[in-house]
Amino acid sequence: MLLESEAWQAKFRDFQSEAWRLETLPAYKVPQEEEGIRAYLAGERIDPHAYVNEYTEDLKRVRREGKSKGRVHIVTRPLSAYLRYEFMYYRPHVWAGEDIRIMDVTGREHPLAGVRDFWMFDKKEVVLMHYQADGTQISREVHEGDVTPYLEYQRIALAESVPFEEYVKGLDV
Repeated sequence: MLLESEAWQAKFRDFQSEAWRLETLPAYKVPQEEEGIRAYLAGERIDPHAYVNEYTEDLKRVRREGKSKGRVHIVTRPLSAYLRYEFMYYRPHVWAGEDIRIMDVTGREHPLAGVRDFWMFDKKEVVLMHYQADGTQISREVHEGDVTPYLEYQRIALAESVPFEEYVKGLDV
């Protein structure tokens, strides 16, 4: 089943304990981010201490409700311009309560090679994220099969990654 806008938004509104994502691409082509990326490439930066938006406010709500939201982003160095841009926002997201971790597979065996992006809700429902090669999202699809492999992917991703703040120490991001 493909998820359209309202059904997709409901997943984030209605999960009971955990929403978790695996990100595997070096760049995502999101129309709403195009202006921000241009500004970033021109040298503009946000103040992570002052940055607040709907997403950070929702992260705080999730945390107040005793729920968690997290992700592991798989990367290789050198980091793409998109990843550097995205990392600029990861810091205020972490401070607002999201558990963001980085799995750097540069120069080592990639334990999740071939696994594609997905969201998992409450460890019982998986939504597969389909993208074109350039990072443009094609669709979101509810996985109809067993979630056990995705639980294992999550376990591996968490074990093989480090917290975002640890990863960026000493990096110019």
